[in-house]
Amino acid sequence: MALLGAILPAWGYHRDPPDFVAVGNYFLSLAIGLMASTALARRLLTRRGLPFSLVFACTLACGALTYLALVPPPAPAWWRVFGLLGLGGAAGLLNLALFHAISAVYQRDAAGTVNQGGIWYGLGCLAATLLVAGTFSVYTVTSIGVFMATVPGIFAVLYARTAYPRAAAAAHPTLRQAFEDFRSPGAVMFALLLFFQFGNEWSIAGWLPLFLIRRVGLSPSTALLVLGLYWLFLMLGRLIAVAILPRVRHGRLLMGSVLAALFGCLVLFFTNNGFGAAMSVLFIGAGYASIYPLVAEAIGRRFPYYHPGFFNGIFSLAMVGGLLAPATLGYAASAFGVGVLIGIPLLGTCMVVALLLLIWLESKVTGR
Repeated sequence: MALLGAILPAWGYHRDPPDFVAVGNYFLSLAIGLMASTALARRLLTRRGLPFSLVFACTLACGALTYLALVPPPAPAWWRVFGLLGLGGAAGLLNLALFHAISAVYQRDAAGTVNQGGIWYGLGCLAATLLVAGTFSVYTVTSIGVFMATVPGIFAVLYARTAYPRAAAAAHPTLRQAFEDFRSPGAVMFALLLFFQFGNEWSIAGWLPLFLIRRVGLSPSTALLVLGLYWLFLMLGRLIAVAILPRVRHGRLLMGSVLAALFGCLVLFFTNNGFGAAMSVLFIGAGYASIYPLVAEAIGRRFPYYHPGFFNGIFSLAMVGGLLAPATLGYAASAFGVGVLIGIPLLGTCMVVALLLLIWLESKVTGR
């Protein structure tokens, strides 16, 4: 999932003339593939079981990455759109299957499980980014893509050789129950909060290198290293959050995290050098780190039948925000310039602050 943001400079999209519309199409195809895979994922899990679903998802990802490695520029952009559509489908299948695999652990400790998953997720994103940064001027884009394709290929073999205990099916809300929940102002505000937060995180992850190259003037390798710092601080922030969650009030931690992210966005918007960029991603990554697990835990208390691994109710709107925001940024940057790439996440973080205050007020009024 993190590879697209890192590979864009290697594909040459930092050069003039900028084709931000094509980049927006890339993110949009990834989003469509991920969302469209939901129905197929549930059928596979029901009919073929968890091991087959994991192996199939990894095999599809391996094939999609291999295909993308073979069609870098100057091949037409639409060829890569089809590859990213398949990659998004593989990510959606794998996401659902993995959440099924860890359902029992999640039901025992929601916040801790989401935090640990986020740490490993961040480690994978960091590894993908550093791989592209370290090989930017050494290996071809095709070589990088083929190497990346071996990773899901290896996991397909590992999953095929692993036995899984049969886990109890996770509870799903009925359609009527979901609509009834969205009559509650609290449910709507939770959904909007996650919508903007996912959009903020993936806007930074997808567009940071192009922004730093074109607006700040950093070299592609340095810009990719700053993106690596973003994933590193995001991962370290989740490690720290796991350690301090039992000792601090969650409301204060949540508000402090959002304010840190807001400050980081402001620094990034106004910086003109590499040091300012590094400091900004420190605050953004550390600030974003604990927001999602804390909000997911709060949703789990209010609506215990929602599971964050599935497209339903509150979490479905959140995932749409994270997937569509980077695509929207591409179209906006084409019309208004590269500065909008950070301006929109900055406004999105302000929306998160406003929604947190509204949720706090609603909880005081209703006593929930």
